[in-house]
Amino acid sequence: MKKLLLSILTLLSICACSPKQQEGEEADIIIYGGTSAAITAAVQAKKSGKSVIVVSPDNHLGGLSSGGLGFTDTGDKSVIGGLARDFYHRVYMAYQDSATWRWQKHSEYGNKGQGTPAIDGNARTMWIFEPHVAELVFEDYVKEFDIDIRRDEWLDRENGVEKRDGRIVSIKTLNGKVFRGKMFIDATYEGDLMAAADVSYHVGREANSQYGEKWNGVQTGVLHHGHWFKSNISPYKVAGDSTSGLLYGVSAEDPGNYGEADKRVQAYCFRMCLSNHPDNRVPFPKPENYKPENYELLARVYASGWRETFQKYDPIPNRKTDTNNHGPFSTDFIGMNYDYPEASYERRKEIIKEHEDYQQGLMYFLANDPKVPDDVRTEMAQWGLAKDEFKDNGNWPHQIYVREARRLVGAYVMTEHDTFSDREIKDPVGMGSYALDSHNVQRYVKEDGFVQNEGDIGVSPKKGPYKIAYGALIPKKEECTNLLVPVCVSSSHIAFGSIRMEPVFMILGQSASLAASLAIDKGVGVQDVAYAALEKQLKNEEQVLEKPVQ
Repeated sequence: MKKLLLSILTLLSICACSPKQQEGEEADIIIYGGTSAAITAAVQAKKSGKSVIVVSPDNHLGGLSSGGLGFTDTGDKSVIGGLARDFYHRVYMAYQDSATWRWQKHSEYGNKGQGTPAIDGNARTMWIFEPHVAELVFEDYVKEFDIDIRRDEWLDRENGVEKRDGRIVSIKTLNGKVFRGKMFIDATYEGDLMAAADVSYHVGREANSQYGEKWNGVQTGVLHHGHWFKSNISPYKVAGDSTSGLLYGVSAEDPGNYGEADKRVQAYCFRMCLSNHPDNRVPFPKPENYKPENYELLARVYASGWRETFQKYDPIPNRKTDTNNHGPFSTDFIGMNYDYPEASYERRKEIIKEHEDYQQGLMYFLANDPKVPDDVRTEMAQWGLAKDEFKDNGNWPHQIYVREARRLVGAYVMTEHDTFSDREIKDPVGMGSYALDSHNVQRYVKEDGFVQNEGDIGVSPKKGPYKIAYGALIPKKEECTNLLVPVCVSSSHIAFGSIRMEPVFMILGQSASLAASLAIDKGVGVQDVAYAALEKQLKNEEQVLEKPVQ
């Protein structure tokens, strides 16, 4: 009798749940991702009167903007408008509260920003901030606009996208949840939704010849910034002995010829938030698999006289830093991420853990190893992880810096010619202004037997801020008509080096959402949205589409 009753209850449960599972949950716009672009897209959807569901694989919202990158890559801040500027205004307002200044007086903060003051009182914006403050701003958006966020929901990349007649009908997550929408936005750093939707994309560097560029392909012999070996450093375990094997992190592969294409990806790292306040400092942990020999190359750099360890300990409020890569051997884990863009979730977790172990090991090495100069170790002793940041992750950033992964090959491909304003863009949806910036891609042995890095490029847009085309946000019409991609935009590797900044991602997220809403209202695909109508709405939302007159 009990077995019969249990069978009946089970059958009733299945009958009750099946229609819901089959139909899925619906909204006008489905956004996949938890990045800053995802949140601005969702806010704009609600402002446009559309229903929206954010399907986020992340528990923490904001991506790199709340994940340690608080020393904002602004470029020319005059072209940052719309919700992006509103975000930095809200950060400004957060720091007007004296309670926010817990570890430092407001008056003691140096107000240093990246090419701009950290705090712009006249414009009521703040460009430099702590990770937890940024996350609170994103969460405030969610509350204020009543945004439906589904956290820890991972797209089924194998079978999770249903398409019909060139349109995405629904997406399914690994736990079986189905989300149906009229329009879809891929706001991830990896471009997982666009790839699963079977639209064209690229990974790696295109040959210079593909788009007639100069700065795209393999850049052997081109040495920008300070992230290269200025002294002759031996890459071998026994210095000068090529039979002894290579030191950790040096590739035995040929770097390739200048200007040619490859599948390599610029280096990733974590943007650590460090503190030098005694009451808010956590000593650097020693990874379980710590191997000091992995940092022998850095020891040799120090032995050569290099002393720039602390040049990218950029100050953010409350005696903290946004610590970034600097020098020939630093936080960038060069050459260890090539498979990340298309890797399985399991493999990506392994890559992220490898990066974490490398970077934590590096910090432990700097703080403790006798091969590190005394003055460096003495200063390192003043620093540690910020106790009040990333508290649910051992004070370590929850977001790895995915500087580049997949890139859409869409209706229009942005190239260096567009960033140099050498071509006319007639359908701008925002502007970029930052330098064409690629971090190192590989570390190799030169013909003379010494080690060198390759791929670090920094070239300024020669005519100032440039327009970003609407066509760079949308796939080719024959591939998908209801998908927009504001992060993994359609661009060459080196053009993406400028576009890939968090303020720009917020700008493009908002613009993508406006286009999605228009497409819904007019009953057309994203490729058939009338630009004149889109332009009007962009301007209404205070997006900057032209370089302001000085």
